[in-house]
Amino acid sequence: MRVLTIGAMTAAFLVAACGDRPAAPPPEKAETHPTPLTTTDRPDSPTLAAVKRRGRLNCGVHQGLVGFAYTDNRGQWRGFDADFCRAMAAAILGDGDAVRFVPLSAADRFTALNDGRIDVLWRNSSWTMTRDAGEGLIFAGINYYDGQGFLVRRSLNLSSAAELNGARVCVQAGSTAQVNADDFFRSRGVAYRPVVLPTEEAARDAYGREDCDAFSADISALAAARTVLADPNAHTILSDVVSKEPLGPIVRSGDDRWADLTRWTLNALVLAEELGVTKENVGDLTKKATDPRIRRLVGLEGDYGAMLGLSKTWAADAIGAVGNYGQIFDRNLGGQSALNLERGLNAQWNARPAGLMYGLPIR
Repeated sequence: MRVLTIGAMTAAFLVAACGDRPAAPPPEKAETHPTPLTTTDRPDSPTLAAVKRRGRLNCGVHQGLVGFAYTDNRGQWRGFDADFCRAMAAAILGDGDAVRFVPLSAADRFTALNDGRIDVLWRNSSWTMTRDAGEGLIFAGINYYDGQGFLVRRSLNLSSAAELNGARVCVQAGSTAQVNADDFFRSRGVAYRPVVLPTEEAARDAYGREDCDAFSADISALAAARTVLADPNAHTILSDVVSKEPLGPIVRSGDDRWADLTRWTLNALVLAEELGVTKENVGDLTKKATDPRIRRLVGLEGDYGAMLGLSKTWAADAIGAVGNYGQIFDRNLGGQSALNLERGLNAQWNARPAGLMYGLPIR
């Protein structure tokens, strides 16, 4: 009897325990992933459609910066950034001259882009978190690695900008120059007086009139400014580099395919230099290239242009119009120009000494 009672109690306990146990959770559903879009599924670019419809690219550039964007004696636009505008026009329309250059100040460059007055901005503009994440601009790559420096008169006999205690320093309004200069001097406990001018040209002219003791801007802009001063040899750029200024093209948000087109046109020119494809030989290579990397670049293999809404020869057309990245640099900024700037960080990744330019693979 005792055994039966214990057995009954044990059974009752087990039943109760089972009744209190929470129900087993339903089996998890397998994760589902959206089917990748194919080339034909991707939304068309309204900007690209507008450019093709009007037969011209509206390209925002500097109002006048030697080496980057300026008009020559015949009124023709020249310069590093101007050539990238032409490369895009050639990639899209097959004609590097199908460009309307829109000169813009630092203050109105982004407004012009967002208002639709321009399709793309190629105007030595720094990629910053505020502009990217804060203002929602889309940077489509980096075509020039720069940094801010100081232009001074040799007669001051300075070896560093840290010696500019109490000096008047000209900077441009609406740019990062004033913030960078302030950070540099404040971190070193050096007092200075900023002289803020509305444009880069105004800041340069003020420096030329000796309204300030130093001119602070991107080093490439200082090199350009020095060439137009009355006596360029009387001025020097100090060795201090007080910021990182990655410059590149900008497009409006909301048109991802247009951003891709801008990014890959820039990349194609960088990759062309790495692969030895030039303005002079690209025509022959579109007929008889054997290197598969070059064949893909010039349109002999695959149809990579379709991913951008362009022809198979989009990259070859861009290279044929302005040359590869190295040719653009040398002609406008390097040894073939009045600026005579070293490649520095803008050298290819596999150069000696190495730089930061790295052609992304087209495959």
